[in-house]
Amino acid sequence: MRLMFNRLPLLLIAASAAFGADLRLGIIGTDTSHVIAFSKVLNDPASPDHVAGARIVAAYKGGSPDIESSANRVEGYAKELSEKFNVELVPTIAGLCGKVDAILLESVDGRKHLPQVKEAAKCGKPMFIDKPLAGSLEDAREIDRVLKAASVKWFSTSSLRYGEVAVDMKFPDMTGVVVWGPGPTEEHHKLSLTWYGIHAVEMLYSLLGTGAEEVTMVSTPDSDEVTAKWKGGKIGTVRTIRPYSDFGGVVFRAKSVVPSGAKTKYSYVQMLREIVKFFQTGVVPVPNDVTLEMFAFMDAAERSKASGGTPTKLR
Repeated sequence: MRLMFNRLPLLLIAASAAFGADLRLGIIGTDTSHVIAFSKVLNDPASPDHVAGARIVAAYKGGSPDIESSANRVEGYAKELSEKFNVELVPTIAGLCGKVDAILLESVDGRKHLPQVKEAAKCGKPMFIDKPLAGSLEDAREIDRVLKAASVKWFSTSSLRYGEVAVDMKFPDMTGVVVWGPGPTEEHHKLSLTWYGIHAVEMLYSLLGTGAEEVTMVSTPDSDEVTAKWKGGKIGTVRTIRPYSDFGGVVFRAKSVVPSGAKTKYSYVQMLREIVKFFQTGVVPVPNDVTLEMFAFMDAAERSKASGGTPTKLR
């Protein structure tokens, strides 16, 4: 009986999609610009980027008073969601769950994700968890454990996984990859790469997949450089640049070197297509073990940096 109960949300979602009804999505955390960008794509049929099949109908504000970029934005974005997109604001996660078919966990603070996941898991709805999945490797693994115990399907990704570098520069004869992107950090996050460097890490993993074994990280005030050995001999490098930079990459092939353009194109649209498809089908587009290895990669990088750049194995 428990198995049937846990499958019920996905069965109802599949039935709704079969009859052409929009899925009702709920937001947890209105302290990121993503909630406005996503609402424009999902809730506005007149938008040239409109993705059909789901609408954001409710939101729980959340917020982190000790992170300025959260505390200063949570109320403004909540107001815009309510007034411009007709999204209902609800005072609790439990109250949100009863109004929606699936959940977008958008809180900008990765530290908030584990307690919010624990609360949201009680309603059994499938969940997209925006980057960063968590602020530490331990929290990332606990999120996975909690959701698997509740039979809740989930995935997490950055929109850069669907950008030009990650999609167009994947070759079967790759021997190594260098990617780069912005690298601002946030003092409360245990793993410095999770705050913004995770975008570049997603690009690297989109190209090389899992299999990193040993990581070395060195940092200056202006940048971080992380180099890792992969099983089979490939080498992957991530460079993050402060305060900001464009995204880009270079792929080393057996007989050639392929650079990206001056500015890498990416958008939220393809990622939102994948999110809606996931909610409709229950098929996870980015396997959870890939996301968890990314956190083990960032954890090893942080330990390497703390030791002065010593090569460090993934936990």
